[in-house]
Amino acid sequence: MDWDTVIDFLQWPAMVVTLCAAFLVGARHARRRIVGFYTFILSNFLWIVWGVHDGAWALIALQAGLCAMNVRGIVRNDKS
Repeated sequence: MDWDTVIDFLQWPAMVVTLCAAFLVGARHARRRIVGFYTFILSNFLWIVWGVHDGAWALIALQAGLCAMNVRGIVRNDKS
């Protein structure tokens, strides 16, 4: 399996991680929400890697903006 095939396949784990993150962010407990925001950041990274490979510059910009919002979500939910 070549590197291009691996990167092309990356969109599927990115989608699964994004769905898991959305589920966690909807939790009642702040700790689970924070884990969800960290999971979203992982998905942002995966989508950016895939986007660079495919030249999807709007997707990369979107993921960078969403990553900033996820960092904000972590800060606002971290009570300690």
